[in-house]
Amino acid sequence: MKKNTQHKTWDSLPDTLTAKQISEFLGISRRRIYELFQVHVDHGGIPNYEIGASKRVEKDDLMQWIKRLKDKKQA
Repeated sequence: MKKNTQHKTWDSLPDTLTAKQISEFLGISRRRIYELFQVHVDHGGIPNYEIGASKRVEKDDLMQWIKRLKDKKQA
């Protein structure tokens, strides 16, 4: 049985995130998330790390990434 949990609030997200969880939360494609994983953080990429072939993002890193995007937009 497949578990289908979509995260709608920040508090519902786990501390370690997958590309799927991020894409569902932000409402953008998983492909775009993987593209952002390939971009260096200094150029707007999402900070991530690898566990084998899987990529993961710490919830705090995602929050900081969103904050940097918002700050850049307001500058």
